[in-house]
Amino acid sequence: MLTKKFRLLCATIASSAVLNSIHVPMPFRSSELLLDSAAYAKRSGGRSSGGSFNRSSGSSRSSGSSTPGGSSSGSSSSGRSNSGGYQGGGYYGGGYYGGGYSSGYSSGASIVLWIVALILVGGAGFFVWYLLKSAKKSKGNELDNDIVTVSMIQVGLLAEGRAIQKELTEIVEQGETDSIEGLHAQLQEAVLALLRMPENWSHVQASSETVKTRDEAEKAFNRLSIAERTKYTTETISNAGGQLVLKEFEVDPDKEPASYIVVTLLVGTADDKPLFMEIRSMEALTEVLNQLASLNAEYLMKFELQWTPQADGDSLTYDEMLLEYPKMLQI
Repeated sequence: MLTKKFRLLCATIASSAVLNSIHVPMPFRSSELLLDSAAYAKRSGGRSSGGSFNRSSGSSRSSGSSTPGGSSSGSSSSGRSNSGGYQGGGYYGGGYYGGGYSSGYSSGASIVLWIVALILVGGAGFFVWYLLKSAKKSKGNELDNDIVTVSMIQVGLLAEGRAIQKELTEIVEQGETDSIEGLHAQLQEAVLALLRMPENWSHVQASSETVKTRDEAEKAFNRLSIAERTKYTTETISNAGGQLVLKEFEVDPDKEPASYIVVTLLVGTADDKPLFMEIRSMEALTEVLNQLASLNAEYLMKFELQWTPQADGDSLTYDEMLLEYPKMLQI
């Protein structure tokens, strides 16, 4: 009896070895089935996009200012008094009359003091002017050169914060994407919507990269945008270039309840260095979001807002979150 069991065990081991050697497909584990179903799950998303890295500077700068000519030099040449002839002593009927030597010395000292004061004031004024000019020149170069920064902030929220879905939908429906002012307003509203619910933040992923040409910036921005858009199957609302498009979405009634919402901000700016480094805490995320909310509209070149799920009743489960957003960090 024992020999029979031993033979059966050996046969089982041998058959397993043969199957593994010829790579016979084995049934998927339950986790693999779960990830496979998550990969093919239908999901809704919303998007708003606008702007361009190739726009020209809208502000016209003056070529220079005219400097007044010789009015001051004319007045200085005529400032000598005609009555100021020889002030020395003279002989008048037997007595020597004392001249203006003392008053002339006092007047000369006053002139020297005035000249020194003017030099000091003029030097201080020139220094202030130089600093202001340097700051203005630096800002102008940053706005006009080809160096551009592309940043992405992705925030995962618990499903309890689903109120943000309605807020973002209203922002996209009412927003203007065909002007920088409209995009700047959308950016601020989206950031404020996130800042209002920090208690629901769960995960974050962020990057900020500076590139040397605007073509590189366009490619980097589009690459990030498309990578995020492929994570949902239907763009149920979109506003790009001023065109608002709505699509129907059929919610799967058998799908698991919602666990997460992911909001993505893509921002292209004229900055010559990254806007931020790593974000690994709620404090760092709050600081960066406030920085984006206070961004100068003059520096904003391109902006895109995405979030998923968008449709009411649609959900992003925990397993879908792990599959689609593996680089997000828990905070």
